[in-house]
Amino acid sequence: MVLAAAAIYWSTALGSAWTVPRAAVRAVLQLVAVAAILATALSNLRTSLVVLGIMFVAATVTAARRSRCNRSWLLAVALASGMISVVPLLLSTGLVPITGIAIVPIAGILLGSTMTAVAVAARRALDTLATRAGEVEALLSLGFSDRLARMEIIGPTGADALLPNLDQTRTVGVVTLPGAFVGVLLSTGSAMQAGAVQILILVSILLSQTCAVAATLELIASGKINRTDRAHDAPWRRWNPPTRG
Repeated sequence: MVLAAAAIYWSTALGSAWTVPRAAVRAVLQLVAVAAILATALSNLRTSLVVLGIMFVAATVTAARRSRCNRSWLLAVALASGMISVVPLLLSTGLVPITGIAIVPIAGILLGSTMTAVAVAARRALDTLATRAGEVEALLSLGFSDRLARMEIIGPTGADALLPNLDQTRTVGVVTLPGAFVGVLLSTGSAMQAGAVQILILVSILLSQTCAVAATLELIASGKINRTDRAHDAPWRRWNPPTRG
């Protein structure tokens, strides 16, 4: 499959023929390393929490890089809002046992999905502010506050970030059979257990992403996050006057 994909890259304008082989080799090496680490780390709750901390930092850095924003630590606030809305609920109800072998996989699934939604929401919102600066200025001239003017423009972009998981939830079992469902089905043979686990994960992701995207838009609308590169900062500075009291 890797060779077939590489051949298609080579014979078309998709890019370098080495793109897929490099990605495949990197995936193998990373998973070998992660498997060796997790085999030891997940046996202890404390080391499992350390693993989760490293994953959270990596997710924050990745989201900041994809969105090309400054003050990347503020995206950690958005990610944390999503995780905090779900993980304590799962643990307190006993749906997920307080053990490393259970917490890390579930939290990892939530974190990865929430990271993607935050990155897309931040990037789309900042792109929209850069290209529709004139509309924000028009709203300001009509008496909108700085925050409301920006939120009026970037609000719909948040829905785009949430759409992929919404579509997966709507079509699960009809169009797609997600990995958690297939994994539990193969390991236990019980379709009911597999379905219950998959529904739990899907609704958990929906809540986590919704909270995180809402926090991301709020941070951008309030002017706490903007672009890092000057090419995109210029429009922002042009219509971003000092906040009125």
